[in-house]
Amino acid sequence: MSSAADENTTRAQLSSLALGLPLDPLPPPQSPDPSVPHAPARTARLSPKEKRLALANALRYFPSHLHATLAPEFCAELNTYNHIYMYRLRPTHFAMKAYPVQWYPTKSIHAAAIIHMIMNNLNPDVAQFPHELVTYGGNGAVFSNWAQFHIVMQYLCTMGEDQTLHLFSGHPHGLFPTAPSAPRMIITNGMVIPNYSSKEDFDRMYAMGVSQFGQMTAGSFCYIGPQGIVHGTTLTVLNAGRKYLGSADLSGKVYVTSGLGGMSGAQAKAAVICGAIGVVAEVSEAALSKRHNQGWVTERASDLEDCIARIKSARADKRAVSIAYLGNVVTLWERLVQEPEMIVELGSDQTSLHNPYNGGYYPVQISFDEANEMMVKDPPKFKELVQESLRRHVAAVNALCARGMRFWDYGNSFLLEASRANADVMNSDGDGFRYPSYVEDIMGDIFSLGFGPFRWVCTSGEAADLALTDRLAADVTLACSRDASERSQQQFSDNHLWITKAEEHKMVVGSQARILYSNADGRTAIALAFNEAVADGRLHGPVVLSRDHHDVSGTDSPFRETSNIRDGSMFCADMAVHNFVGDAFHGATYCILFLSAFFSSFFFL
Repeated sequence: MSSAADENTTRAQLSSLALGLPLDPLPPPQSPDPSVPHAPARTARLSPKEKRLALANALRYFPSHLHATLAPEFCAELNTYNHIYMYRLRPTHFAMKAYPVQWYPTKSIHAAAIIHMIMNNLNPDVAQFPHELVTYGGNGAVFSNWAQFHIVMQYLCTMGEDQTLHLFSGHPHGLFPTAPSAPRMIITNGMVIPNYSSKEDFDRMYAMGVSQFGQMTAGSFCYIGPQGIVHGTTLTVLNAGRKYLGSADLSGKVYVTSGLGGMSGAQAKAAVICGAIGVVAEVSEAALSKRHNQGWVTERASDLEDCIARIKSARADKRAVSIAYLGNVVTLWERLVQEPEMIVELGSDQTSLHNPYNGGYYPVQISFDEANEMMVKDPPKFKELVQESLRRHVAAVNALCARGMRFWDYGNSFLLEASRANADVMNSDGDGFRYPSYVEDIMGDIFSLGFGPFRWVCTSGEAADLALTDRLAADVTLACSRDASERSQQQFSDNHLWITKAEEHKMVVGSQARILYSNADGRTAIALAFNEAVADGRLHGPVVLSRDHHDVSGTDSPFRETSNIRDGSMFCADMAVHNFVGDAFHGATYCILFLSAFFSSFFFL
């Protein structure tokens, strides 16, 4: 089949996005697809009344004559998974991925770009649990169910440039008349009243289909695969070397951490970019194989002693390499303690400890499969094992730090949950943690200079467009460095090296996307360079510009982004809320406000 014929066929398939819910006829029921990873069953325990509410909330998207058909099916999903995903409605007649923006059946180019971003977030090569609409972090949801996907697609296909679509935790509230200068979409996720915002409350509301945890870039549709965090991780590891080891030359130095999921998959690539030896433990064979097959991990080891031997060999050769260990990170840390030779200099953790009892952290005492079963069938016992595992985890880290290793919290709530488990993580005064947050001790110095992440996606889908944007951004970064202060020059130099080597490191997974840190002047100049390239035809489609939680003033989170705010306002959320409102008034295509850590984001086209 010719390329033109392929395009015509796909455009015809994508035309169904404008039709909304497939009701006449209903698609047939779907069995779980074994070719993709699936989310573990959720742990919320609903009362009979709450189950009826969850079912009613799911059925509200459908005409009443279909309720008798769908109700038993949705009830079975709720009883099995503690959530109603509506698997029957998952599209199967086209591949879920980001297509060239011109292929979507929309009236608004802005709406087409949003669809491009949504479908990338649900691409099986990108998403952690694509069929449960979870992009990363175990519970970072794009939508709560597949009905919401279809309804939102229909709204986006039919809306004009003078309308705004409002989403409440994935639920399409409606399309409203506004103005061309207004955002095309406003999103809120997890906006729960504080007195009813415990984890148990939130899990219950998610099960009932009234709220969702959108993480940072899942529910904002701005996720760009593990590349989205690899640059920040690279800067963190590089500057940790400067601060803790006295050198940015990390050859022969070992960085040990855990997690090869959606965001944490960046760690292995970042270590290699820094010239270090990255060792990442991962309990899921599927997650490890995915990152290995995508080239994000260079070596893998299933045997602990083989892993140790590989570390020693790479240290001796000063070889930049990433080693994925298929096993529990606690096992790895405890084995490193037993090693007579000190063979690790830097350590952290990127398990999803914001979600410790539902797949975010796997206890060392039992297998991966046993853990997935126990967290549903015996939550109290599972919690007990997780907290015991955290105490062992911290004890091993403490032992290695006493011998000279440097460790930091990577903003994943590791220290917070460890403290709740009564692990030995408090400082001598008992009023803080013995280890710093990476923002507090490393990245805060960079943020204070106004540098933050600038993400972009070439919606043409062409690799050549991405390569051109890399060159444009490199030229701007080099020009900005000439007039920068001495402190800022180091950051421009690091980022110029990053962007000139980005293509070489093959970081694209899904959409043709890139990330680069710069200050306000640099970002403005990069955006103008992109605009000119689109206007004169050098770029073959619009470029999406977005941010993430590292952006200055974008997030209020006391154990991460605002951990080094000392005036007592680290627990206040005014900054992120005003950022969100300000973006809406200053031309953003869509704006997002999350309760996850009070995070505001924007998207410009």
